[in-house]
Amino acid sequence: MTPENTPELEWIKSSYSTDEGPDCVEVAAPDQDHVLVRDSKTPDGPRLALTPAAWAHFLPYASAR
Repeated sequence: MTPENTPELEWIKSSYSTDEGPDCVEVAAPDQDHVLVRDSKTPDGPRLALTPAAWAHFLPYASAR
């Protein structure tokens, strides 16, 4: 799967990103094998494709303060 050939996706914006505040990241899960990540400021820009296991491993580091 490449980001260019994915069907219309439902992107979910990070809860840390608000309408008034700074932009952040968005994620979409087109199927059970992929999690896509993109910069919400450039929705047509590059996307990172991760396995669900890699995404789960990354999340604790992303949410650490």
